[in-house]
Amino acid sequence: MKTPPKLEQEDQVAIVATARKVKKEELQPVINLLETWGLKAVVGSSIGLEENQFAGSDEERAEDFQRQLDNPNIKAIWCAKGGYGTVRILDQLDFTKFIKNPKWIIGYSDITALHSHIHNIGISTLHAQICLNIENKSNLTRETLRKSLFGEVVDYTFSHHKLNRNGIAEDEIIGGNLSVLFSLIGSKSDLDTRGKILFIEDLDEYLYHIDRMMQNLKRNDWFKNLNGLIIGGMSDMNDNAIPFGKTAEEIIAETVTDYDFPIAFNFPAGHIEDNRAIMLGKKISLKVTSNESYMSYI
Repeated sequence: MKTPPKLEQEDQVAIVATARKVKKEELQPVINLLETWGLKAVVGSSIGLEENQFAGSDEERAEDFQRQLDNPNIKAIWCAKGGYGTVRILDQLDFTKFIKNPKWIIGYSDITALHSHIHNIGISTLHAQICLNIENKSNLTRETLRKSLFGEVVDYTFSHHKLNRNGIAEDEIIGGNLSVLFSLIGSKSDLDTRGKILFIEDLDEYLYHIDRMMQNLKRNDWFKNLNGLIIGGMSDMNDNAIPFGKTAEEIIAETVTDYDFPIAFNFPAGHIEDNRAIMLGKKISLKVTSNESYMSYI
């Protein structure tokens, strides 16, 4: 697995929209943040475009992303907003130059489509806060992203959860948004979870749909040879008039009852205020104890 080079002062970071539309003025806080880090923001042509929900047409969004992929002066590409739409441009992208000269791709939620696709070509990406509303996130949301980009040490200690399963695992971390991962099954962007540590998070789903997705992953053998499972925020879940009867966390724990890998809930990432950066594709050490859980890069 290739790791993109760490950033240096004065490096350029492109801001693009791969999914929903966003106005340039909404991005001023992240442009200012990049300046405080000593980096230069390059606003892509997809910013400000509109086609219904999307930031312009699929072709316009793909062209902007391709331009930033191929530009040797751009050292990282930061996705401005999620929502839905990234999957629509995946098959229009040519990663030939990117493979030779990788750069960090940054985002989460809908950007999971990019993370998964790029994982399959052997390059690490950054599951981290999108540009929009980064000023309203925790300081650690911003600081773990900065440290990851500049090659500084990042590790995590997070709180115990009653549904955890104790144990130790070491291997590559993969994953992202559960709904997006579910939608990619059977495609060229589907993940091979064998021997990996899987991270999942989600937002605004019905509890029965969490169960349906987890059952689908189980039936596709995602958990059969998995080495570990990390669960981030499962935020703002919905229920029916007749309750499903379990929380999202309980649904996940029940689905993987028959396996013996360590499980760590409460990881500080996802659609929550504290959305810390994860270098997907990197080898990590996961340790789950009766008191706390620990994750560090190897």
